[in-house]
Amino acid sequence: MSTEAVTRRDQLLATAAELFAKRGFHGVSVADLGAACGISGPALYKHFPSKDAILAEMLVSISEELLAVGRERVASAADPTAAVRALVDWHVDFALTRRALIVVQDRDWESLPADAREKVRRLQREYVDVWAHQLRRVHRGLRTDRARAMAHVAFGLINSTPHSGLLPDAQMRALLTSMALAALGITERT
Repeated sequence: MSTEAVTRRDQLLATAAELFAKRGFHGVSVADLGAACGISGPALYKHFPSKDAILAEMLVSISEELLAVGRERVASAADPTAAVRALVDWHVDFALTRRALIVVQDRDWESLPADAREKVRRLQREYVDVWAHQLRRVHRGLRTDRARAMAHVAFGLINSTPHSGLLPDAQMRALLTSMALAALGITERT
């Protein structure tokens, strides 16, 4: 695949995320998406077989990225506490830079084709387990179910950004990081 094709595909996904976030998956037609990308609606079919495939690619690929980068951050951390901090930093960065994807995931989940929905669920469970494993290393004796619940609490807090981002991004980043670490029982750096 040429670089131009990859760039166009990425542009289509980013534009679709913004449009789906604003108007909902069912509120955006193929023609709308094409027009927003400067191409005809039917030209989208050179890149994706359907609008459903765009949604699937969007949510599967971001779930794969969350998991891959999460694993990388853990692998390069000096210790479990540093790993949790790195996970929080990564997820906060994701939430601040990809707000539209969070909205699409929340609102248009039911529109996701069943096979893609199952793949996203599996990837999300693996991502939660990356967090839970590090939390159990930080908090000795912490049960797995509680560690997973703690991860979900942090995600809920951080993923509220599209709805609660009332501060400039730098201030929001500091607030989200501080609150997520506190929710996970990690004290502020001194």
